[in-house]
Amino acid sequence: MLTKEKVQSFLKEIEVDDLVQNFQVMGNEVYIDMTAHSPAMHEKKKLEVAMKQAFATQFGEEVVLKLKIASPEPSEIQQSQIKGKQIPGIQNIIAIASGKGGVGKSTVAANIAVTLANMGFKVGVLDADIYGPSIPTMFDTVGAKPLSVEVDGKNMMKPVENYGVKMLSIGYFSGANQAVVWRGPMASKALNQMIRDAAWGELDFLIVDLPPGTGDIHLSIIQEVPVTGAVIVSTPQHVALSDVRKGIAMFTMESINIPVLGLIENMSYFTPEELPDNKYYIFGKQGAQNLAEDLGIPVLGEIPLIQSIRESGDVGRPAVLQEGSAIADIYIKTTQKMIESLVERNKNLPPTEAVKITTMAGCAPKKLA
Repeated sequence: MLTKEKVQSFLKEIEVDDLVQNFQVMGNEVYIDMTAHSPAMHEKKKLEVAMKQAFATQFGEEVVLKLKIASPEPSEIQQSQIKGKQIPGIQNIIAIASGKGGVGKSTVAANIAVTLANMGFKVGVLDADIYGPSIPTMFDTVGAKPLSVEVDGKNMMKPVENYGVKMLSIGYFSGANQAVVWRGPMASKALNQMIRDAAWGELDFLIVDLPPGTGDIHLSIIQEVPVTGAVIVSTPQHVALSDVRKGIAMFTMESINIPVLGLIENMSYFTPEELPDNKYYIFGKQGAQNLAEDLGIPVLGEIPLIQSIRESGDVGRPAVLQEGSAIADIYIKTTQKMIESLVERNKNLPPTEAVKITTMAGCAPKKLA
């Protein structure tokens, strides 16, 4: 028979008794209120999974564990975290990042932005890849120039707009064949101007397309704006996934502590146009899923390697605009899962400053226990 004494002894044995505020035993059901080590969403998820596995191993599958995990009070380290200043009118800032280049991060960012716009959200994209801007090409806006507008007596940049998405990129200010040869501080200054001196207006989402890796640009973004959450893009390849760990480690550092909303596996498998039901796992299989399980973060989507995605990117018409196609459906589901993860983040973690979604625009998030 399951008793309170047995549960209390087991909590001490697995060394979590200091995290438990209250627990009750009712028949085969155990109710536990506890506090996580960290407010980070992936840490709370890891704790929940570990607790359920431990109880199932110790007491059997018939014991039902019902957990309520709260966030801890901010520590001195968390209170001194790098936090940017809110941009008036922008509700959620989502960083799209990758551990290494060549994984299709800008393609994913462009398609997510257009998907959000098609759902009814007000969306902007900031191309933070100063040295290799791709957004002008992805949105068929090469050669466009942001206009100057006056807002409250100050001259501001009006973002370029296409497909219902507002955009700013260093590519709009440099020539198509002109190399941007700047040191880190100069690049950071240009990025900050595109953030602060732009008339973004009211946005539900600002998607920030970060350069690959971890460096000056990433720190500049974190210091300049309160990033709501990060989405990591990777291929299933082992080399790419090893770099993903470093990217996630950057966002989850105590001094940064930006929630990772999930992982998107790009080029997950190859499907030839003439054999739409066939899947060829060129870069490996389930690499992102295994990594996500290990790190306690969700997989938001698996984007296949399809010729039409490359073709649509090259002509500046994101693949999600192919209405009724398989790839459009995949991007819609991936974006919905990202929103579900964001809703969970906003429910369980304190806001960066003011991060709330007021409309789900047709999405049905999973019910949270």
